[in-house]
Amino acid sequence: MRGILKQINRSNGGLPKRAVDGPAMLGELGIEGDRQRNLKFHGGPDKAVLMIAAEFVDELAAKGYPVYYGALGENLTVAGLDPHLWREGQRYRIGDDAVLELTRLRSPCLNLIPYGPGIGNELYDARCKARDVTSPKWANGGFYARVVRPGLLIAGAAIVLESDVA
Repeated sequence: MRGILKQINRSNGGLPKRAVDGPAMLGELGIEGDRQRNLKFHGGPDKAVLMIAAEFVDELAAKGYPVYYGALGENLTVAGLDPHLWREGQRYRIGDDAVLELTRLRSPCLNLIPYGPGIGNELYDARCKARDVTSPKWANGGFYARVVRPGLLIAGAAIVLESDVA
């Protein structure tokens, strides 16, 4: 599985996250300069970054939701990777150096309500909450990841599945 890092996003806390202009360092706790407002639910080593498929953001925008890359709080907007195939434990290399390991499916977040009352249903459904891998909405809301190997990130870099889970 191979895709492209479309956009790197960060904020001073909360939503939306804004595009990083140029390269950004990915450290053990995430994108340099990125902050989280509620550390009980966001951030830390196992939720250092949030990855979302660009195609899903594009689909939401086409349905009329006022979203764009970074609006859903993702640090990494990626294209060409099917989020329905993302699983805990998968490792992805971004560019030459950085490596991430997917840790957990993103949980529904009240901070998304300003984008419309139906957005939660677009991101999640009962099957998704039960982690049923047959759900058509599996991982649409994104996947958290920990940083296995820090590195410099540049939009347009390749993102490659390095190891899958059994």
